[in-house]
Amino acid sequence: MKKLYQSLFLNNRLFYILGSIAVLFIVGYFIPILFYISKILCLILALLVLIDIILLYKTKEGITVNRILPERLSNGDANKITLEITTSYPFISHLSIIEELPYQFQKRDFIFKLKLNPNQLKTLHYDVNPTARGNYDFGHVNVYASTPLQLATKKHTLGVPKTLKCYPSFLKLRAFDFKAFTDATLSYGTKKVRRIGHSLEFEQIKEYIAGDDIRTLNWKATAKRNQLMVNQYVEEKSQPVYSIIDKGRAMQMHFNNISLLDYAVNATLAISNVILRKQDKAGMLSFSKNLEDLIVAEQRNSQMNLISEALYNITTDFSESDFSSLYAIIKRKITNRSLLILYTNFETMDGLNRQLPYLRALAKNHLLLIVFFKNTELNTIINSKSENLQDVYDTIIAEKFMYEKKRIVKALQKYGIQSVLTEPQNLTGDTINKYLELKSRGLF
Repeated sequence: MKKLYQSLFLNNRLFYILGSIAVLFIVGYFIPILFYISKILCLILALLVLIDIILLYKTKEGITVNRILPERLSNGDANKITLEITTSYPFISHLSIIEELPYQFQKRDFIFKLKLNPNQLKTLHYDVNPTARGNYDFGHVNVYASTPLQLATKKHTLGVPKTLKCYPSFLKLRAFDFKAFTDATLSYGTKKVRRIGHSLEFEQIKEYIAGDDIRTLNWKATAKRNQLMVNQYVEEKSQPVYSIIDKGRAMQMHFNNISLLDYAVNATLAISNVILRKQDKAGMLSFSKNLEDLIVAEQRNSQMNLISEALYNITTDFSESDFSSLYAIIKRKITNRSLLILYTNFETMDGLNRQLPYLRALAKNHLLLIVFFKNTELNTIINSKSENLQDVYDTIIAEKFMYEKKRIVKALQKYGIQSVLTEPQNLTGDTINKYLELKSRGLF
């Protein structure tokens, strides 16, 4: 009886009919014939309700659900969830399906309404878009089944609760894979970039043939062999590249419900994949008050797994970022010249000037690329029509902040520091393009 009490619900249609019969009872005091009709209708309704309940509970497993979840969720992307619903009822079933989604999505009205024929299989698809890393708990699938009479409803609690981890955006990795294989010198219609410098790695000593660079003559080998010998070099590809993520409070600003920190985390995963495919060494670290999550730049099969796990666990303490500590630790830990991609955010020149001495010091020993963000909400203010004096003030202030960003770019260029000023949603693509540009120019 307890199980019946917990799973049985009476539908609104039943109460509407009971309300109508009640009105007939009241009118029946004045018109006796209606009083007797009301009694008959009440008995018929009770009988129909009893038949409805018997039909619902006669089949033990009237509804089955197979929920297909991915192994893990991708942050900021559409993750596909599949529900396979099968009915074993011998009548047309009216179903309301309520999925117990993780609390992070804040959806309390997520419901599907279906009408299935006897023994029919129906497949449903829907997408979830997580906006933060962490654990996402999927609960049961609650199915409310009714007969064609729709007077009563039986609740089926189906599906197995499962916890999924949300990792940085790995679904977009394939979208950026093609960038790792493009060759600007061979592709038609592509501008050839002049190489400012290059790094060469010794391969072998070989006999001189016409056309070889005479600057590579190896005089010792020439004397031993009594013929001209030259050193042969190949382009050095395995250059260390470090992604540095600022975890301070400046990175907690949200755009499209995703924080700048998570945008940086997603971009780091994507560019690390491209770096490894370009045969460079990918590494990363994060910092706020202290340096954390240091992964030494290597080129190995397990490197992407190490980076992914480190990115999954990155959190912030909402503190002011300590760039002096960052410089000191990088000087001690990263001794070889490397490309440092620093994800941070500066809103004003004063904010940059406080950290500029440490950035200049980093740029002396490494190629430093600073990636920071445009405030896209300022564009909305600037492009909107001013209707009063307050709107004019808001527009002027917004334009001032936009101008400050351009001044920051100029100041970094003045000291030979590379920079990318990008909108949050374009961060990954713009950063990869900049890395490929720097690599094609041979700057590291």
